[in-house]
Amino acid sequence: MDFSESEDHRLIREAVRDVCTRFDDDYWAGCESTHTFPWAFYDAMATGGWVGIAVPESYGGGGQGIEAASIVLEEVAASGACMNGASAIHMSIFGMHPVVRHGSEEMRRRYLPRIATGDLHVAFGVTEPDAGLDTTAITTRAVRDGDLYRVTGRKVWTSKALESEKVLLLVRTTPAAECATRTEGLSLLLADLQDPAVTITPIPKMGRNAVASCEVSYDGLEVSADDLVGEEGRGFRYLLDGLNAERVLIAAEALGTGRAALRRAVAYAKERRVFGRSIGANQAVAHPLAEAHARLHAAGLVVREAAWTVDRGEPAGEAANTAKFVSAEAGFFAADTAVQTHGGFGYAQEFHVERYFREARLQRLAPLPQAMALNYLAQSVLGLERSY
Repeated sequence: MDFSESEDHRLIREAVRDVCTRFDDDYWAGCESTHTFPWAFYDAMATGGWVGIAVPESYGGGGQGIEAASIVLEEVAASGACMNGASAIHMSIFGMHPVVRHGSEEMRRRYLPRIATGDLHVAFGVTEPDAGLDTTAITTRAVRDGDLYRVTGRKVWTSKALESEKVLLLVRTTPAAECATRTEGLSLLLADLQDPAVTITPIPKMGRNAVASCEVSYDGLEVSADDLVGEEGRGFRYLLDGLNAERVLIAAEALGTGRAALRRAVAYAKERRVFGRSIGANQAVAHPLAEAHARLHAAGLVVREAAWTVDRGEPAGEAANTAKFVSAEAGFFAADTAVQTHGGFGYAQEFHVERYFREARLQRLAPLPQAMALNYLAQSVLGLERSY
């Protein structure tokens, strides 16, 4: 067993940290309060090659795996950027995985080099207001018309829709009534977002406001048949290919957010003096901080194991869902403890921990709620009867 980090991964951490030092908490608080996409940060990460780290080298990317990508996103979040920073680049780093795995060679050559340089922004359109986690129940319809598909429907929680040129869109190409199973008849299209047939409406929300989440309506949007990813009707299977990797990356972001919160809380506990001593001398303050450290340390080991498993092509469902669950809980505990450590000042924006708290809460919901990670472990690992 070897728990030491490789030299390559250590250098990635240091290089990403170096970029992130240019964007302090005040930068992120400003982006959050004004609902402004962090373009300067995004451009700096793209220039450094970090946005394209997981794009194959043959298409201009870094050719790295999930472990390297998870390190990038963890360090971004840990800098204080939290989910605003991670979400700004998350989709570019990994969201095009279905295109890498299943897209035509012509599609890969047309889009992946632009992803690698940061020039092309792509959003992800899966969730619908009446389907939620029941992805097979989506009703957004794409009807083939010669060399085109015409798309009609509505999606919610499409992050970066305002900034993106394209959207990786899950649609139903065959009515569910005509399919042998619920997972058939779903297809992935790489569709245009900035089109008159598309209406984008930001959703007012609790946090992570530098990166908007949007309701997107499609009213007869025309999509070239050349922008079908893989085969028609196999879109759901293509999505499943990336679920474990996605959960590892979210886990890394939760881990980084918790690290940022703990760092600020410990610094405050050392500096704040009441009754002639630092508040960190009190066990009621010190013990929760120590517990937060222990939880984050344990989560970090699980994230590394899960990323290692995914990169080796081994069955990763248990490791990925465990990493997502444990890291989201650890990150939120650290953020909540940071607010509590600051007392009343924890509620004040100038200390930033209230922003960490709001963003850490999101990680217990997305891309799937904690209960769904537990459902997987209960049914697929423990062998308990399926509950839904």
